[in-house]
Parts: sequence; structure tokens; C-alpha cells
Amino acid sequence: MSTNDERALPVTTREIQLASRPVGRPVPENFRLAETPLPELQDGQVLVRNLFISVDPYMRGRMNDVKSYSPPFALDKALDGGAVGEVIASRAEDRKVGDAVVHPLGWREYAVLDAGATTPARTELAPASAFLGALGMTGLTAYAGLLKVAEFKAGDAVFVSGAAGAVGSLVGQIAKAMGASRVIGSAGSPEKVARLLELGFDAAFNYRDAPVRDQLREAAGEGGIDVYFDNVGGDHLEAALSVLNVGGRVALCGAIAQYNATEPTAAPRNLAVAIGKQLTLRGFLVGGQRQHAAEFAERMSGWLANGTVRYDETVVDGLENAPQAFMDLLDGGNTGKMLVRI
Repeated sequence: MSTNDERALPVTTREIQLASRPVGRPVPENFRLAETPLPELQDGQVLVRNLFISVDPYMRGRMNDVKSYSPPFALDKALDGGAVGEVIASRAEDRKVGDAVVHPLGWREYAVLDAGATTPARTELAPASAFLGALGMTGLTAYAGLLKVAEFKAGDAVFVSGAAGAVGSLVGQIAKAMGASRVIGSAGSPEKVARLLELGFDAAFNYRDAPVRDQLREAAGEGGIDVYFDNVGGDHLEAALSVLNVGGRVALCGAIAQYNATEPTAAPRNLAVAIGKQLTLRGFLVGGQRQHAAEFAERMSGWLANGTVRYDETVVDGLENAPQAFMDLLDGGNTGKMLVRI
């Protein structure tokens, strides 16, 4: 077994468990900080000290005990999600002590898992945290959602909701890099709107200022929009349907506006316009886009290196603060990727 110092290896880990299932907006009482034993390292496994963990909107759905594309989190067990960390002990030939790796056992300080469930983080290209964001699943979501799902082509006018978030901010920049005629973003504060304009969006608006439909119509002008990348759902989707051109395409990535809803949401109330406009609405999961990962990594690495694409991170320190970071994320308290530094 390869280790930094076998005498110093941890035998327990602190972790965040799901103490109860949220009803509506999550509250601190839904979470528990616990300390649990680490399993003994087996052949083919690694012990990773997590450096950063990711908190993401999709995790809210997994806190409900309902059948979905991903199994629900178990009560009184650690939550999981994306993490990047350093291998501190290895019984696997292809992972050595000191390697930086991405893996799915977040929400904890240390993780024991099969080496095959880890992916190298090429920290010569970018800091480790970027492999949970711009160079990770977040970036692949933006890239594949725009180019493969929405079938973006040069000259398209694009609208992105939740545009100051981790995915949305990348979508807008990728669209500009690929020749969009116009990129419009919505966000929830004047500071976020200003940041979108700094990142190269042609127009941006605060959805809290006035009805989304009115603001989007003004920002799009006579040309309308050809592609809508939906992170929000609700009134944003309704507004986009009203402004999309004939043959427009929608990539349905998220619906954060209704993740905490306890009653059915009304919008969109104008879905029938999709018929006359011959629109395409496609839902997608990043797990179904992994075949584009190599292409994405090559392009994104180049864009980051030459400054074509920039990314923001909101970093919260301390595992014990992960639940609050997650709750803040659902309230729009992040610009770019929300991360917890362990």
C-alpha cells in the first residue's frame, strides 16, 4: 500500500448526513454533522482527502423520497456528490499518493472508494476546484446542452436563464465563442447582471425588476431568439416560448424555480405556441452526454488558456457549513460555481 505516512492515516471521517426530508425549502434541521468510521482500504481502492465538494441544485430532488433519474438520498446516511481531492493512500496500480482526483463521494472529509470511480484532475491545466466546475460536469453540461442538445449554430440568438450560475455563465460564453449573434442572460441581482456584461453577454436583466416576458422581449428586439438554455423553468420558460422564433430549440437543463415548490406550478401556460412555431424542447442529463467529454475538455482547456472563457466560484469554508451553502445556492446566493472548501 502506498501512503504519505501510514501512522497518520485517518480512521474516521466527518460527514454531512440527511437527518430528515425537506418539505419545501430545506432548513438546517434537515442535516446532521456526524463522524463515522472509514472502511479498511481494499485492493484496487484509494483513500482520498477531499479538498473541495460541490453543492448543486439537482441535489434538492434527491432529498425527496420519490422515483427519479437518480436514487434518493438515504436518511441518516452521508449525502454524496462531486468532490475533488488528493489521494493519501492507494492500493491501486494506476493511482498514486499525491494524485488529484475527481470522484462522487462529496459531503465528507475523507472517502474510500474504488480507483476506477475516480478521474484524474489535470491540475497543470487549472486549479483543482475547476474540475468540479468549468472543466468538470458543470462545463460539460453547458457545452453539450448548448451544442448537442439545443443544436446551436453560428448566428443563433441565445437566451440563458440563471445565467450567473455555474452552468449558465459558461453557456453564454461558449455561445459567444461559437459565433452567436446575440446572447441574453437573466440573473437575480444588479451585481450579477453587471458580471454577465463583463463576461461578454450582449444583454442581461434582473428578473426581479419586471415581468420576465417584458424584459426578454425588449432585450431580444425584433430578431427574437433561436435557442433557450433553461436552468429555471416557470415564468422564464413561458417567456422564452413567447419570444422564440420559428424552428427554435430549447435545452431543458434545470427548473430551480420549482425545486422547493410544495404545490404544482402554473407556468408555462403558453405551451401551445410550440406547435405553430415548430419548436423543439429537449430535456437532458449530463450523464447522457459523456461521449462528448473528450471534445469538450480539449475545447474548454483552450478557451480557458486564452481567456475566451472565464469562470467564477463562490467558496464557503468548512464541511460544517455545507448545508448552509446548499440552502444559499437554492436562494441564488452564488455567482458561478458554489463550492465548499474542506
